[in-house]
Amino acid sequence: MTLTDILKKSRDAESFTREELVRMLSYPAHSPESFALMSEARRISEAVCDGKAEIHGQFALDLAPCACNCLWCSFAKKNNVFKDQWRISSEEAVEMALGFERQGANAVLVMTTAAYPFSLLLDMAKEIKKNLKPGTVFIANTSDRTLPQAQQMKEAGFEGVYHALRLREGIENEVEPAQRLASIRHFQAAGLWVGTCVEPIGPEHSNSELAEMIQFTASIRPAFSGAARRIPIPGTTMAERGMISELRMAQCVAVTRIAMPRETRGNCTHEPCTLGTAAGATLLWAEMGANPRDDQEKTEKNRGKDVQYCKDIYRESDWRVLDGPSMHFSSAPAPLKTP
Repeated sequence: MTLTDILKKSRDAESFTREELVRMLSYPAHSPESFALMSEARRISEAVCDGKAEIHGQFALDLAPCACNCLWCSFAKKNNVFKDQWRISSEEAVEMALGFERQGANAVLVMTTAAYPFSLLLDMAKEIKKNLKPGTVFIANTSDRTLPQAQQMKEAGFEGVYHALRLREGIENEVEPAQRLASIRHFQAAGLWVGTCVEPIGPEHSNSELAEMIQFTASIRPAFSGAARRIPIPGTTMAERGMISELRMAQCVAVTRIAMPRETRGNCTHEPCTLGTAAGATLLWAEMGANPRDDQEKTEKNRGKDVQYCKDIYRESDWRVLDGPSMHFSSAPAPLKTP
């Protein structure tokens, strides 16, 4: 299949085989073919998002050494980055959420470690939700959940979740892939939109691995998908493997957008960068508090970016930013039913 064939198939909104995705990912990141794919992804993103990108604000409810032991994560017990545990108060959580709302974030996310009590998550969610504007989209980034727990999250005020089956899940952490898959089904069955991503991409991941994961994310009909590179945590064994370039990540972002069904509006990348947004990323995150890619307790003082920074990134890549609540979750396809 030639590049011309690929672009025609994309413009006809046809689905791609794994072999075709591998071909797209196999072009050198700096090649004319790769830049053509980035342009096509940008075209699709412009069309499905009415030319408007989004910024979601995420803050952490806690920080704790995590027994899931994802080797790429600063929270992992094995990485020995953080030894103490802390949780923010409901007053602090409300203030952070309102801060993102005031800054113009299109959605507010709360993140927890696997150690955070589920009952406390529900209590915090209810307190935060009642203080937000009625239209503000409220999302969770939390652990695997049962169907009854997912239903309780919906009742507590969450509209959606971020949940990803990560690259080499079960090999480079202590989470079974089947557990992740079950949670995604539970969230969708409970009426929660699921946003996801192909992550965390490192230099060692093959094009075949990436293509397989892109196909998986497309299969769950997410509110958004996208691609994000692994950020090395200093002093960890995973850091020795290095990091892909922003240009390579932009290529992965583009191929992911091309492969997604058109009803999936959002295409994300992280951390915020102009190459990613130029290649069709329509979703960036501003962050506060603990961050799995940071070795500082308050990421806003180190790696984390604020809403204005993300707006500046979009401006540099000629994107307009949506003014108002996120459209990625309100316009997502109907949730899948549990098999």
